[in-house]
Amino acid sequence: MTQQPQAKYRHDYRAPDYTITDISLEFDLNAETTTVTAVSKVVRHGQPGAPLSLNGEDLQLLVIRVDGREWSHYRQEAPGLVIEQLPEAFTLTIVNVIHPAENSALEGLYLSGDALCTQCEAEGFRHITYYLDRPDVLARFTTRITADKDRYPFLLSNGNLIDKGDNEDGRHWVVWQDPFPKPCYLFALVAGDFDVLRDSFTTQSGREVALELFVDRGNLDRAGWAMTSLKNAMRWDETRFGLEYDLDIYMVVAVDFFNMGAMENKGLNVFNSKYVLARAQTATDNDYLNIERVIGHEYFHNWTGNRITCRDWFQLSLKEGLTVFRDQEFSADLGSRAVNRIGNVRVMRGSQFAEDASPMAHPIRPDMVIEMNNFYTLTVYEKGAEVIRMMHTLLGEEKFQAGMRLYVKRHDGSAATCDDFVNAMEQASGVDLTLFRRWYGQSGTPVLTIRDDYNPELRQYQLHVSQMTPPTAGQKEKLPLHIPLNIELYDVEGQVIPLQRESRPVNNVLNVTEALQTFIFDDVPSLPIPSLLRGFSAPVKLDYPYGDQQLVSLMRFATDEFSRWDAAQSLLSIYIRLSVARFRQGQPLTLPLHVADAFRGILLDPGLDPALAAQILTLPGENEMAELFEKIDPAAIHAVHEALIRCLATELGDELLAVYHANKTPLYRVEQQDIGKRALRNICLFYLAFGEHDQAVALTTQQYHQADNMTDMLAALGAAVAAQLPCQATLLADFDEHWHHDGLVMDKWFTLQATSPATDALSQVKILLTHRSFSLNNPNRIRALIGAFTAGNPSAFHAADGSGYRFLAEILVELNTRNPQVASRLIEPLIRLQRYDDSRQELMRQALTTLQALPNLSGDLYEKITKALATEQ
Repeated sequence: MTQQPQAKYRHDYRAPDYTITDISLEFDLNAETTTVTAVSKVVRHGQPGAPLSLNGEDLQLLVIRVDGREWSHYRQEAPGLVIEQLPEAFTLTIVNVIHPAENSALEGLYLSGDALCTQCEAEGFRHITYYLDRPDVLARFTTRITADKDRYPFLLSNGNLIDKGDNEDGRHWVVWQDPFPKPCYLFALVAGDFDVLRDSFTTQSGREVALELFVDRGNLDRAGWAMTSLKNAMRWDETRFGLEYDLDIYMVVAVDFFNMGAMENKGLNVFNSKYVLARAQTATDNDYLNIERVIGHEYFHNWTGNRITCRDWFQLSLKEGLTVFRDQEFSADLGSRAVNRIGNVRVMRGSQFAEDASPMAHPIRPDMVIEMNNFYTLTVYEKGAEVIRMMHTLLGEEKFQAGMRLYVKRHDGSAATCDDFVNAMEQASGVDLTLFRRWYGQSGTPVLTIRDDYNPELRQYQLHVSQMTPPTAGQKEKLPLHIPLNIELYDVEGQVIPLQRESRPVNNVLNVTEALQTFIFDDVPSLPIPSLLRGFSAPVKLDYPYGDQQLVSLMRFATDEFSRWDAAQSLLSIYIRLSVARFRQGQPLTLPLHVADAFRGILLDPGLDPALAAQILTLPGENEMAELFEKIDPAAIHAVHEALIRCLATELGDELLAVYHANKTPLYRVEQQDIGKRALRNICLFYLAFGEHDQAVALTTQQYHQADNMTDMLAALGAAVAAQLPCQATLLADFDEHWHHDGLVMDKWFTLQATSPATDALSQVKILLTHRSFSLNNPNRIRALIGAFTAGNPSAFHAADGSGYRFLAEILVELNTRNPQVASRLIEPLIRLQRYDDSRQELMRQALTTLQALPNLSGDLYEKITKALATEQ
């Protein structure tokens, strides 16, 4: 029987008995067999006689030497190697062999196509050599790589290139040196044959940095946008945060096989090619914006993650939450702040809130972990960013930046904690963040319940605010949090009513710090319309009994653009709840005319940013709708979602057609104005596809064939699939014929079919598993087809007969040993069984029990399955 993985606890942290100050790595590189020689300078900080325990997995040990002498005082045991009878300071030499081509888990050194590359976060370096594989051990790395020159003309690693040469046997070698101490999870190596895009950037202090972007041969014409994004990110970080790049060279390598989006290895970022490659014919507007965001994210890690790293993995949000906040601000400063904020909130409401309500619920700084890879979550990243944003809201930009400067000054070159960051913010700003710290240790989504009353005689308005966080797995008792509540009041004409109390102005951001509070405002001339949680000022659910007319008014005149969108969402939410109840009673599903008129007003508002109008007109997805209910009825939600689309398509048909024709862009440009026009035009086409049949077929077919860019082509194809138009089969086949050779483009095609509302969607997904463009070895293909079906097509995945659950279980059996990280991410929809009816719960439990019985169950899946089934006890 496989040994059960053991839990690790944050409170058990202790500094290592030994540290490594310098390491020289030598790779005799080959895809089949690579020999690694690691020479480390080691210093003991613990008690004399303490053994040195090194991490190592799937390694063939050849040699151990201490100060040049063969060393026999060691034993191999989990988690790797224990060496004893060591002096206080010494040089440790370890030689071992690894087999990259056999590494399907894509951790450590592995094969991506014809190239060799590494992924070491969180605990991948132990698959390369025996080492103190923990983030609080910082060493200076020197890396020598020797390999066949024809097969691997480019040999890359961290830092600056200091030497290179050729051998007589057709092999060549390079030496890279990184002058900045770093943990081993930031180590990187890439060897292969690439096209290279070269550029440079002059920093604010006048240093010239070489920029090199490596892509597979033939893809050079798709690298330009990533380079532009990199230079924009470098300039933005200097301007907004005063942070300058520190090496002589910055490299990005795009690989096809990658478990994540990208990795911030010092000076050598390894990227999933999805977040590098773009040209108009192959990438959508969203692809371009995602590339800009992810390029920025990994670059920003140079300071918030690399120069200052994490003391332990429980502190992961220290670098990830902060860096997501930074990349969100980068995207907002370069593009539409409102649209970017809406995108952030859609992720929170559609996915992170569901995570908070699942068996894997955890604070942004977890207290317990079994498999660290399982905590690369929306909670750590996205909710972590919201916690940073709340801090920014409470402090303001000036004090927040003062806190950042103090944080960098104190902790540059060290492994820090979340507490270190909050302490720096608190001390630099003078703002007491004692209560705010609870956000780091408390899981779950708070519910903010707000009621109000108005006294016309006193001209006084009161907001009664209560907060409650539901119990979560492993954390039943909850304490009040410090919640910044951003509000604005309007009269019936849409004029802002100033916030005052006792003749003094009141800040728009109210500090909610107690379980129940009342906020009083004076000199309010009439019962106001409150705009609550403006800008999504806290990651909470809001309970306030808005009436339809209040929401319609906010859609028209709220000064905060996010709030206009949010009012539309709230208006729809009222009728989503009503319609689900009606569906269960067999009643017809309709929208009142005044609701359709409110969206008509948005569609025809000439002063509204087209990008914002497109967001307001985009209905919440089925996963977002599901979060409105304690118990989820996937079939009812799907039926209501489609009914709402058809209602709006019918009511707004003429206006949709007029706006569709008015927003055609003559040339494809990645500029905010054009992106907005395309977004508005394509949401109109989406609705029109559900309208008059012949017109729908003509419009989608014409746009598909006339499109000179992937944004418009995919929008037409997606509309045809969503509306199940008869032309979809022909268009899908045409797309396949043109693009089957391009995996990234085909991912879009796979996803459209995986999320299709067709009754045979699962059957189609099973057929596509054998498609010429699909591979179960490639994480991008898996996510595009299987992940899109299980997470993005809830009505089909949660089919009442359990067929979706059985399908996913079969896939996970295969991926359990092939790629446990990907398997662990795919299982998420299956572990949330408590949100569904008894029949579905039983079918989900059966699938999980089957997986639990696997004799070789990975730690990644073990943790999630165990927690899911434990909630059933």
